[in-house]
Amino acid sequence: MINAVVIGVGGRMGSRIAHWIYNTDGIQITGAVEGFGHPMIGHDVGELIGRGPLGVKISDRLEDVIDKGDVIVEFTHHEATVSHLALASKHGKPMVIGTTGFTAQEMDEIKGYAGKIPCVVAPNMSVGINVLFKVLKDVARILGSEYEVEIVEAHHNQKKDAPSGTALKMAQIIAEVLGRDLEKDAVFERRGVIGPRKKNEIGIQTLRGGDIVGEHNVMFVTEGERLEFIHRAHSRDNFARGAVRAALWVVGRPPGLYDMQDVLGLKG
Repeated sequence: MINAVVIGVGGRMGSRIAHWIYNTDGIQITGAVEGFGHPMIGHDVGELIGRGPLGVKISDRLEDVIDKGDVIVEFTHHEATVSHLALASKHGKPMVIGTTGFTAQEMDEIKGYAGKIPCVVAPNMSVGINVLFKVLKDVARILGSEYEVEIVEAHHNQKKDAPSGTALKMAQIIAEVLGRDLEKDAVFERRGVIGPRKKNEIGIQTLRGGDIVGEHNVMFVTEGERLEFIHRAHSRDNFARGAVRAALWVVGRPPGLYDMQDVLGLKG
């Protein structure tokens, strides 16, 4: 049995991850963490997921519960995540991270810590999205530079980072295949008299509203035709199930930085 500590357990994603850990064989929740001042601090995590007392109190300090887990699962804020990863590295605990919005410097820090522990970092842990990542790589390779690339993403009105980590990952995959520099070729906004579209542009546009769980549309466009690849998330449960799958997979792996392509065996 794998013991899991969930950070951000009172959030939209954290509570669903706790729910799916409870409902998945071979893993159990033995630690739960929320930010200082959260109203669920001190409560049993079973209350949060509607399962009655589980004997696991929600703490406001990872330090107090880290030794209770074999793996740590986190969906919180990028700055907090890096701090928690440093502590996990010190204690030799594998991590599964679904947090997005990391800066380049923070990603470098994450790579450093992943040299000491196995760490799965993925902007989207949905099985469907990760299959799409693989498909986009193949499609970009086949179509080449004759097709223009546009990505549109939509999320709920409480999402803090833009564009989504998933949209950026899609753009990175396509840019690598096409030999483009995303720092130079990504276009995040168009307004006013902008002139003709540049050949190497990869457009990434953001929509926010209501309770949209997540939608991504990738278009390959050329004269006379357009290919579209669309993924729509109907609930957060597909992300939560993916995170639990990653938690089961990462325990016992050698130190290193992994993603959901590794977890699902989609690389190669």
